[in-house]
Amino acid sequence: MKKVKLEIVGLSYSQTQTGAYALVLGETKGNKRRLPIIIGGFEAQAIAIELEKMTPSRPLTHDLFKSFAEGFEITIDEVIIYNLVDGIFYARLVCHNELGKTVEIDARTSDAIALAVRFNCPINTYEFILAKAGILLDDDATTTKELPADDNMMEMEETSLLKKSTEELQQLLEKSLHDEDYEHASKIRDELNNRKKS
Repeated sequence: MKKVKLEIVGLSYSQTQTGAYALVLGETKGNKRRLPIIIGGFEAQAIAIELEKMTPSRPLTHDLFKSFAEGFEITIDEVIIYNLVDGIFYARLVCHNELGKTVEIDARTSDAIALAVRFNCPINTYEFILAKAGILLDDDATTTKELPADDNMMEMEETSLLKKSTEELQQLLEKSLHDEDYEHASKIRDELNNRKKS
């Protein structure tokens, strides 16, 4: 079966399920179809942290797995989303060790992608999965949109960050990382980056 290479094109709050996120994968070539996958908050956080190159105060489960695998000279070569049954995606990690032995390990798709970003390995699927669940967007359509649970709460939080000094924001960032509140930490980091640019 022909494989289709995918890349992460977006991560947003799910419109359909409370407390869940929509991870959007897209074809790197061809029709540019999108494959939306609903994942949990923890997995979304694990993917976002690695994409944003943030360093948590303690290793997350996926970081622990990577350290463990590297300690035994195991590498993940590819993540393959190989099936879709009743709306559930199935994935495998294709790994090899220092002796060249290749092993395929079954994994939840969200965990597999969290590991793919850490090992910097390709994410692939098959054409029949994209044909079944892929969405073709217009060229000018946006792929993802932030969908906060409460717009007013988010606005209030952003205004609150604007009122704080850079030093206060640095302290808040450290506290958020220590408390493993990575969503809040990313907002603080964005505000600090905005201040550096201006």
